[in-house]
Amino acid sequence: MKVELWAIGKTAEPYLETGTGIFEKRLKNYLPFSWVILPDVKLKTTDGNRLKQEEGKMLLSKITPDDYLILLDERGRELSSAGLADWLERKLSSSHRRLIFLIGGAFGFSPDVYSRANEQLALSKMTFSHQMVRLFVLEQLYRAMTILKNEPYHNDGGR
Repeated sequence: MKVELWAIGKTAEPYLETGTGIFEKRLKNYLPFSWVILPDVKLKTTDGNRLKQEEGKMLLSKITPDDYLILLDERGRELSSAGLADWLERKLSSSHRRLIFLIGGAFGFSPDVYSRANEQLALSKMTFSHQMVRLFVLEQLYRAMTILKNEPYHNDGGR
């Protein structure tokens, strides 16, 4: 199964680009992984709901029925790093074509995207910028793979 991390818009900060590049490269040593940057929706409005709706249409046009869609959402289920590793191991053995982790835009997800999602995961109860979440998710996916391979990156004494 292919694992993809989707985000809307380019990263504005060079330090985040550097960090995401490091973990993207590391992840590719463990699984078929792609980092997908979707274009910003161009609207002449500051209406967050309208923007979410248009982003939702664009996102849903790129997802197939056999994709497993995980929204990264502050209201999603929280997992420990070891819990994420176990969860990921189960998902990687499923019959879906792609496992897509989706980071929403600045205003979050439209109701249609929530309806299509198979699951929602939270990194924390805290809110992070959608720019920073990119780095955090990549690092946690890398950490999960090192846990599954019993490599020394994760330092909590094992699972």
